Amino acid sequence: MRLRSVALFFRDRLIFVLSTFAIIGVGACLMLLENARYPGMMDKSTIFYFVAAAAFIGGLGLLVDYIRNREYHKQLRNAVEGSDDLQAAAIVQSAVTAEQQLVIRLLDRQNSAYLNKLGAYRRQQELHNHFVLQWVHHMKTPLSVIDILLQESLKQMPSSEEEQKELILSLHEEADRMTRGLEMLLYTARLDKFEMDIHLKKVPLHNVIREVMIAHKRLCIRHAVIPQIDGEAWPETDEKWITVVLNQIVSNAIKYSKHKQGMKSLVFHLENTETGCKISITDEGSGIATHDIPRIFDPFFTGENGQSAGESTGMGLYLAKQVCGRLGHVLSVKSELGRGTTFTIAFQPESIHILGGKTGKSM
Repeated sequence: MRLRSVALFFRDRLIFVLSTFAIIGVGACLMLLENARYPGMMDKSTIFYFVAAAAFIGGLGLLVDYIRNREYHKQLRNAVEGSDDLQAAAIVQSAVTAEQQLVIRLLDRQNSAYLNKLGAYRRQQELHNHFVLQWVHHMKTPLSVIDILLQESLKQMPSSEEEQKELILSLHEEADRMTRGLEMLLYTARLDKFEMDIHLKKVPLHNVIREVMIAHKRLCIRHAVIPQIDGEAWPETDEKWITVVLNQIVSNAIKYSKHKQGMKSLVFHLENTETGCKISITDEGSGIATHDIPRIFDPFFTGENGQSAGESTGMGLYLAKQVCGRLGHVLSVKSELGRGTTFTIAFQPESIHILGGKTGKSM
């Protein structure tokens, strides 16, 4: 192995060795010519001493250079042999020349960037696995409810029309929960390819809200939630993804309002501003505890409301925040415990244009 290292060292310095021999040869030839021109002026042994001394100094220089670089080459060779190890690049530390120091700096930075990306990928994978487990657990609840309702119906079919209607509504509600869960899983999986799945255009937001409320009409009627839309707005956004965000907010508003007695309002206020437009969605639900508000957009955070309702995966608002962020919109929240919550989405044209440019380049 050592002979191989020596051979590689001399091969890398072959030009230097050849240049040294060429200089010595030229010097010796000039001395011979001078001796031929002026016979007796120079002793021929002087030429021999010159060649020997020059070869000795050149060889000594190569030997010193080899000793200086020996440890660096050894570490570099060990790093190459152990390249499967994530920390292999850290083995190379004994840099001697400025070039070797640059190589070590490059290896360190490449290694750091690789480890950071690997850490981010691992975290993403852990989040995905945890979300799938949460989602499966969440799906078991409506399935169990449907199973219980069907078993009770088999034992004793509802006799009155009112009881039959109540049974159908309950089955519909659980089916809706499963549908929303499936949609959330689907859209969360699509987040990784978000830039390839958007179509930016001017969208009539008031019409999108109406479509969202039509989809939630049955739940609104059952839980006495009265929607109201004030104003019109045409923000530049992706209709499908903003519908996902609105569906999540409306779904939460109904979920956390249904246990309150009496009629509850759900107000959509659309406002055009100097910098774009914004929508505020205000419900009269249970509100959010003050200490939970800073964390409601974190993945898997359910808070007091989610734990008491037992229907939350902690991923709905995280998905809404991620979608708004990637669309260049700003999603914020204000809430008062026991009185209700207001979610606000600010549409900023500058942000969406930047996103559009990135999307165009990526495509």
